[in-house]
Amino acid sequence: MKTFKLKHVALAAAVIATPALAHDHGGAKAAYAPITQAEVDAAQKAWCGALVAISTEHDTKGHAAAKKLAETVLDSAYGYAMGPVLFKPTLTVAPQTFRTTRDGALAYFVGGDKTYPKDTGFALKSWRKCESQNAGVVITGNTAISMGNVTMWDAKGAMTRVDKTWGYVRGADGNLRIVLHHSSLPYTAS
Repeated sequence: MKTFKLKHVALAAAVIATPALAHDHGGAKAAYAPITQAEVDAAQKAWCGALVAISTEHDTKGHAAAKKLAETVLDSAYGYAMGPVLFKPTLTVAPQTFRTTRDGALAYFVGGDKTYPKDTGFALKSWRKCESQNAGVVITGNTAISMGNVTMWDAKGAMTRVDKTWGYVRGADGNLRIVLHHSSLPYTAS
């Protein structure tokens, strides 16, 4: 089992006590400003929009264009420049269930990486609509976590709903960065 020092999690209490400081997160420094509910909502809406955009890009311009867009999304929405991201995608199996690197996340979203041969590209499933609904959001100064559902519809109108937990920290540029992404299919009793 890999263990990572997540400085931004350990510093959460210190961030609250010292709002004028910026903190080093293993590379980029996170600017301090309390995260708001509106920012969490906007980040989730942007994530959904990006998923649909990557899928549409794939359907209209092909895999290379979708991969390029997915790379841009990963670099702007996730905190890989700050250190490892705790990323557990919906449809993964051991030994590649957990993805702490940008390459692992990219493979999950668009496939085509021989290191992750079972990845077919979750973002390439012709998604046309995506909505996020939170069961709850906890904001602690410069960090926030949310838990709820993300519902997606493909080009044929078929709906998929996943349980989603996100963790955010404010990046050096002031924007939220996803540092925790856990997704799973809802439990159904047999």
